[in-house]
Amino acid sequence: MLRAFLWSVDRLSMIAALAAGLLLAAAMVVTVEMIFLRYAFRAPTIWQTDFVVFSATAAVFLGAPYVLLTRGHVGVDVIELMAAPPLRRALGLAGALLGLVFCLAMSVASLIFFHEAYVNEWRTSSVAAIVLWVPLLPLPLGFILLSLQYVAEIARRLTGEFGDAK
Repeated sequence: MLRAFLWSVDRLSMIAALAAGLLLAAAMVVTVEMIFLRYAFRAPTIWQTDFVVFSATAAVFLGAPYVLLTRGHVGVDVIELMAAPPLRRALGLAGALLGLVFCLAMSVASLIFFHEAYVNEWRTSSVAAIVLWVPLLPLPLGFILLSLQYVAEIARRLTGEFGDAK
């Protein structure tokens, strides 16, 4: 059962990372298109800036679980490396637990924020007047996936199963 959970969470993180990569690629294409329209044709851009900002931000939140999965985050681990293995394990577990608590709190807060935007039909103040619940959706989704990935990380640390996610 644990292996199935770990496998599922890892695959969800990989799917979210793929979506994050596609969002970043789309943001780059739209940025080039926006620059071309502005300088080649002197045409105004209406929706492009909002799209680039929201898609790049969404990519950060959706890509975070994969970064945790692959241990791709930047860390200062000098003290941890100098510690004895039992202390190193305890430090890693404590860090994962604190990360989980933070992500759970942010999941709840971002779900509340998303719900308010959806119910109150909040829109951007730009000319495009985009409904805000659409670009806000990656926040709770990313934090929920990151929380699940932290649970998987904690399970791996407790069971000693640091197997590759591939």
